[in-house]
Amino acid sequence: MHIPPPARLALLVALLAAAAGSLLLWSPQRLLSQGFTSAAPGIWAAPAFVVVFALATLAFFPKPVLNAAAGVLFGIPEGLVLAVAGTTLGAVLAFGLGRSLGRDALRPMLKRKALAALDRRLTDQGFRSVLLLRIVPGVPFQAINLAAAFSGVRLWPFVAATALGVLPGTTAYVIAGASASSPTSPAFLLSTAAMIAMTLLTLVSMRRARRTMVPSGVGEPV
Repeated sequence: MHIPPPARLALLVALLAAAAGSLLLWSPQRLLSQGFTSAAPGIWAAPAFVVVFALATLAFFPKPVLNAAAGVLFGIPEGLVLAVAGTTLGAVLAFGLGRSLGRDALRPMLKRKALAALDRRLTDQGFRSVLLLRIVPGVPFQAINLAAAFSGVRLWPFVAATALGVLPGTTAYVIAGASASSPTSPAFLLSTAAMIAMTLLTLVSMRRARRTMVPSGVGEPV
């Protein structure tokens, strides 16, 4: 059965809204902190964590909290691998939904000058563009997923750029979670410093973006 593009876009919005609203019924943070490893013992703990992580990112749950939980539950090496895997899986789920449900309806909008330039850059330099967007602090995770889905970025460059691009921030939060019980340890202090630096970079980038959006002379006295 053929579903018109506007109807598919409405379905995408409804699914994302339902995913976000589902957090009223379940809390990934509570699930992961209250006996998660005992509820999913042995070889099932790691894949179950990745699935919970991915679904939580799809529901717009804060990713830093999930990264820290990975460090608490699994330690630094395994926690980092699982956090990156969960992040990448969540990104792929959002990418797949956006590509299959929203792209056709939004393609006409991409003919506008500014959006066309962004679409062309994402299409022609998919891996590089997604990688830079993942590394730069302050860019919403889900916004990158959907922007890539609506553009011509191919799946595998998107996956590779996501996995590599989230490594710096993910590492800092996983280390912080794993070493939280020793707040004076070098690992915890370094990860905290990295998180503070990323927060400051986010604030600076947001301020610069705000300045570029406001035309010169706006708000100045006549």
